[in-house]
Amino acid sequence: MPDAEQETRPNIIMIMTDQQRFDTIAAQGYDHMITPNLDRLSNAGTVFTNTYCPGATCISSRAAMFTGMWPHTTGVYTFDRWADHRNWVQDLHDAGYWCVSIGKMHLSPRDVPAGFHERVIVENPTNLTQARGGADDDWGRHLSLHGAERPNMRNETDPDWMSKHQGVPWHLDEDLHSDVFIGNSAVGWVNRHRGTGPVFLQVGFTGPHEPWDPLPRHLEMYRDRELPPAIWREGELDDKPPQQKQCKHHHATTWHESQINLDGATEAEIAEMRRHYYAKITTVDEQIGRVLDGLEAKGYLENSLVIFCSDHGDMLGDHTMAYKWLMYDPITHIPLIVWDNRADRPDTPPAAVDNLTTLIDVGPTVLDAAGIDIPTYLEGRSLLPVTTGEKVKPHPYVFCEDNYQIMMRSTTHKLVYYVGQEAGELYALEEDPHELFNRWDDASYAETKTTLMADLLAWLSSSVYWNAGYKRTRARHTTMRWPMPDNVKFQDRPSIENQHTKNW
Repeated sequence: MPDAEQETRPNIIMIMTDQQRFDTIAAQGYDHMITPNLDRLSNAGTVFTNTYCPGATCISSRAAMFTGMWPHTTGVYTFDRWADHRNWVQDLHDAGYWCVSIGKMHLSPRDVPAGFHERVIVENPTNLTQARGGADDDWGRHLSLHGAERPNMRNETDPDWMSKHQGVPWHLDEDLHSDVFIGNSAVGWVNRHRGTGPVFLQVGFTGPHEPWDPLPRHLEMYRDRELPPAIWREGELDDKPPQQKQCKHHHATTWHESQINLDGATEAEIAEMRRHYYAKITTVDEQIGRVLDGLEAKGYLENSLVIFCSDHGDMLGDHTMAYKWLMYDPITHIPLIVWDNRADRPDTPPAAVDNLTTLIDVGPTVLDAAGIDIPTYLEGRSLLPVTTGEKVKPHPYVFCEDNYQIMMRSTTHKLVYYVGQEAGELYALEEDPHELFNRWDDASYAETKTTLMADLLAWLSSSVYWNAGYKRTRARHTTMRWPMPDNVKFQDRPSIENQHTKNW
C-alpha cells in the first residue's frame, strides 16, 4: 500500500482489563470508584452502557472477541486452544498495520504470533505453567532479573490465605507489579517505535483479576469510602440449577491459589474483599493514564480509534459467590468505550448509548475504522455508525456461552439454557434487575419462556448453518487463511432481525 495511504489510516489502540465489572467507572455513575483516566476516556468517547461478553471466562470471551465468532462456531469454551483460529488481528497485519500486543492476550497456546509483529507476554499474576516447571512469561522473567520470585501457590505458604479472600496488597516494589510492568512496557514501546505506518496496539492489563493485589497507596484511598454491598438473598441458590452450588463448592474446596470460600464470611470481610478489588482497578487506571499520556505526547492519538473494554466481570460476593463461570450480569455485563478520534469524525459523539452491544462487535468496528473489508464470517457489526449519532436498529438479544450454558438476554428478560438439562434460569429483569428470583419453573412465565427458547433456537441454528462453511473449510485446509479463495463463495449472512420469530 502506498505510504500516503498508510499515513492517513488511523492508529487503533485497544486497552483491555481482565475481570472488570460494568459498575466500576466513576464517570459512568459509580461514585465509589476512583478512576480519573477511565473517566477521561468516558468523557471523550462513546460509552456503550449495555455491553455483554460472549464468554463467561477469560479464554472463551477473548477467543470469541478476536475471532469474531461465537464459541459454538470455534469450539472454544473455557480453557480450550484457540490461537490457531484465524483472527482479525491477522487482517490488520495483512493490510499493513504494525500490530503489537503488550500484556495479557490469553492466547492458547500462549507463545504464538497470532498476527502480532511484537509481543510482551504477561499472563495471570499467578502462573501455574511456571509453577509446574514450564517457561515463564515476560513479567516473570522481569521479576527474576530483579531478584524477585513470581508469587505463586501462596495457599501453600500462607497459613492465613483463605481468610484473606484474595485481598493481598502488593508486597514488592511498585515497578515489579504486573500491571505497572505492563504500563512501563507500553510507554517504553510508544517512546521507541520508529515506524511510519498505522499501528494496532493492544495493551492488556492483568487486573482486576484475582488475587486482588492493589498498590498499598491505592488501597488506602478506599479505606474510608462507602462501598456498595454484595447483593444476594437467603436461600437464593436453592431455586437455581445445581451447577451454581457446585461451582461455589468447587472454588471453596479445590486446592489452588484461587481457592476462595465465602461461606461464613462476615459483611465486613466481604467489604474488605471488594475494597481490594476496587483498589486494584485504581492501580490499573493509573497505568492507563500513563499509556494515554505517552500516546498523546508522541502524536498517536491525533488520528486514532481508541477502544477500552474488559473480557468479563466478577460476582464479588453477589449471589454469595465470587469470580466468573456463571451468567449473572456482574459477570457478563462489562464496560465498553469507543473513542473515534479520526480526523474526519464529529467533535461531539454521543456520550452514551444504551443499545444492547456485544464484544463480538469489536472486530467489525476495528476493521471498519481501518478501511478493511469485514469478512462475512464475523458475527458482529461495526459500532462506528452509532458513534456518529446514526440511528441503528439495536440487537434484540445478546448472547454468552460457557460451561454448557447459553445465555440470551434482552432488555427485559434473561434466559440461561443448560445444555441437555431440565433446569435453567429465567429472570424478569424489569421487576428483578439483580436476578434474585428464578422464574424458569414459574407457570405464569411459561409463555415468555417458550418464546425465548424459540428465539434462542432460531439464533443458534442460523449461526451454526452460516458458519458450517467455515468449519468444513478448516477441516480440509488446516492452514487456510481468510479471506477465502475466489472459488469459495458464501451468500450474505441473514441478519437476525430478519429471522421468522416473534421478536425479530
